[in-house]
Amino acid sequence: MQNQQRPLYVRDILSILEDFAPLSLQESYDNAGLICGNPEAEIHSVLLSTDITEEVIDEAVQGGHDLLISHHPLTIQGLKNLRPDSYVKRCLIKAIRHNLNIYSAHTNLDAVLHGVSGRMADKLGLQNRKILQPGGKLFSLCFYTPVSKAEEVRQAVLGVGGGHIGNYSHCSFNQKGEGTFHAEAGSHPYVGVIGTLHREEEIKTEITVPEYLLSKSIETLLKVHPYEEPVWNIVNLDNTNPVTGFGIIGELAEPADSLPFLQQVKKTFRCKVVRHTAICKSQIRKVAVCGGSGAFLTSAAIAQGADIYITGDYKYHDFFQAENRLILTDIGHYESEQFTKEIFYELVTKKISNFAIQFSKVETNPIHYL
Repeated sequence: MQNQQRPLYVRDILSILEDFAPLSLQESYDNAGLICGNPEAEIHSVLLSTDITEEVIDEAVQGGHDLLISHHPLTIQGLKNLRPDSYVKRCLIKAIRHNLNIYSAHTNLDAVLHGVSGRMADKLGLQNRKILQPGGKLFSLCFYTPVSKAEEVRQAVLGVGGGHIGNYSHCSFNQKGEGTFHAEAGSHPYVGVIGTLHREEEIKTEITVPEYLLSKSIETLLKVHPYEEPVWNIVNLDNTNPVTGFGIIGELAEPADSLPFLQQVKKTFRCKVVRHTAICKSQIRKVAVCGGSGAFLTSAAIAQGADIYITGDYKYHDFFQAENRLILTDIGHYESEQFTKEIFYELVTKKISNFAIQFSKVETNPIHYL
């Protein structure tokens, strides 16, 4: 943790959030990122919310906050004007008028292991967890470095975040060999002499890099490599990234009777009501979860042997997919994502101390129960 000595800017907070949940992981339809504001604006106080409503904007303005961070974007659709004829436009008008920066981490926060679904798994105490539906491509980044600089370059590229395989980090393959080149006129070789053939003992390094880190890894390689023209190549791997994707599946420390477990779920997520299919399992051990609208993962939960799948926004016909193979449980969209504010808080306060960051007190769940 660092004490906050210098001025803090919007971009500083964005860097922390996007290191954890890169914007490149968001779905194509989404609108995550800095929705309103200036990344170079200085900030002194942050407000956290699940949703953005007019009441939340008012709370941010009245509280003197410079930055509002939410899970759900204010809108994922384009706007043709800024007339105050909808709550979305009124929110933006007021934010702009009061220099309030607005940032949202949505499906990119859904797509990381310790994101939205990961926080649900935390609340339920799930162990041995993994992504329910892994997604994202993996690549092998290969480059050649003189032996004297190989360790420095390798560590710099690994420092970007590649080289993770399961619970192992800094994984790489390194092989010593001989490289040759002929420096032509106008070149500035790191080793060798212009106009002569040079032989250099080099290390060939291969590092597995997820797609969302590929550009940053190459940029780092080119920045730290001693050669004027580094040689590197990329191989598209067939396997998917096991630590990005949607949903989480894990196990309870001990099996639990189904009905008491459902009651515990209701209490944990502060639900007014829990909708579920028939209690076809007497005990629960393997649990699948997904924050938000997770009906699209029902088949994945069944295929991986979950006893219960907990998510939100199930439609009537979606429940038929259970076919008595597991218990489908709808706890509500808001209820499944309400703890995203905790993720934002922990990410920022872990990096920056002596900084004002508060949870919104506005109840933004639009659904009420009679």
